[in-house]
Amino acid sequence: MEHLTLNSFKEKVFDFEQNKDWSFKGDKPAIIDFYADWCGPCKMMEPVLEEIAEKYKGKVDIYKVDTEAEQELSAMFGIRSIPSLLFIPQEEKPQMANGALPLHTLEKAIGEVLKVEL
Repeated sequence: MEHLTLNSFKEKVFDFEQNKDWSFKGDKPAIIDFYADWCGPCKMMEPVLEEIAEKYKGKVDIYKVDTEAEQELSAMFGIRSIPSLLFIPQEEKPQMANGALPLHTLEKAIGEVLKVEL
């Protein structure tokens, strides 16, 4: 799992200053976890995301964005509650899910939204 700053987000995911229309820069699907250190449900998501990162290594990139430190990114995606997970497929528009999701729900979303199978 990699923590993203505004600059690394623009390099690895999407440069919203250069492009108006969504254009994903990644070479594989990704999940971005918008979180805060003080958030209890966010802390519950940590081991689940670590398990996903290990299971889908080389197939899905897992990123984290600290909503306190990266307020511009959080505002751009309209983050109002955390945790919020942004699922980014290779070819389609990203989809947002709110709340702490259990492992089986995350795996289902990875299959259905990201089109990635184990």
